[in-house]
Amino acid sequence: MIYHAKHYATGLPLAVVVEGDRIVSVSESQQNPTRWIAPAFFDPQINGCLGISFNSSSLTADEVRTVVDMCHAHGIGTFLPTLITTSCEAFRHGFATLAKTIESDADLAKRIPGFHLEGPYLSSEDGARGAHPREHTRDPNWDEFQQWQDAAGGRIRMVTIAPERKGALPFIEKLAATGVVVAIGHTAATGQQIRDAVTAGAKTSTHLGNGSHAMLPRHDNYIWEQLANDGLWASIITDGHHLPPAVVKCIVRVKGVGRTLLTCDAGNLAGMPPGKYQSWGTELEVLPSGKIVVAGTPFLAGSGHFTDACIGNVIRYAGVTLAEAIDMATARPRQLLGLPVHTIHVGQPADLMLFDWEPGGELKILASGGA
Repeated sequence: MIYHAKHYATGLPLAVVVEGDRIVSVSESQQNPTRWIAPAFFDPQINGCLGISFNSSSLTADEVRTVVDMCHAHGIGTFLPTLITTSCEAFRHGFATLAKTIESDADLAKRIPGFHLEGPYLSSEDGARGAHPREHTRDPNWDEFQQWQDAAGGRIRMVTIAPERKGALPFIEKLAATGVVVAIGHTAATGQQIRDAVTAGAKTSTHLGNGSHAMLPRHDNYIWEQLANDGLWASIITDGHHLPPAVVKCIVRVKGVGRTLLTCDAGNLAGMPPGKYQSWGTELEVLPSGKIVVAGTPFLAGSGHFTDACIGNVIRYAGVTLAEAIDMATARPRQLLGLPVHTIHVGQPADLMLFDWEPGGELKILASGGA
């Protein structure tokens, strides 16, 4: 297979030859391609799509494959399936089903290098907990977590936690000691609690600016604290609904493109038509714009979009280049998780995507290769 396309960072026309799952040749194209080529997206937070939730108590292997295929169509070559706050039994089933599915499929194993646990050790307060059901939010419990990690076959690579919960700091220390990336999110923590969490081993913030109270003190609040802390990276959702342009610009300017990750935070209703749905133990609504909210409230409940929709927005909002935007959605998550960064060079995995893009416009995926 030969791909003729422009390099996403240099704009140079390339002829990229792929055999099997590897790049075997990269040379200058003698054609005049208009499409672009880049490493496929790596999204650290995919909750599901098309009505499928990874922490459903009835999740099946076929449903896992359906989500992978849908993500693939949007240029997402690799991602972390994310399970949100639920019962202990539902967590165990979700992680076990994911583990069993990828253990039986080598291609899926490449696309899913780990799992993300977002909850249940989060704030119980309205706003801060977002759409996470209050009845299941609770203090961290190491024995409980180990049950889920065992069910996952040791594949939980990221955990989002509210550092103000009782016992959170020693829990963070244990996670960090085992190589799990700890993220701060859905929190009502004080500045000191956030700083203590970083000292204990927290490395990043989950969808900074979201999963928070509607009203905060203008100066002393947990968003400023996380933004100002140089020990924290940050993921942001640039789907056009979760954060206004000015906030995206400020976060990217402060964290820099080297410590900012893009995530679409696709919810289980991503790709579904507008309407009301029962999900996550509550009623959610998909609006005509694709925005997903807790019905009757302004609280967001994941995203109805995928990572490809985030690229054009962050370019426009933050004034970054195409290369910087794509790196935030490909290289940065891999670096944070300690995984190899994929590039367009001989010997690298054919983890590629082809797309159309014009300055100021949206990115349109044309094809996506294997992980």
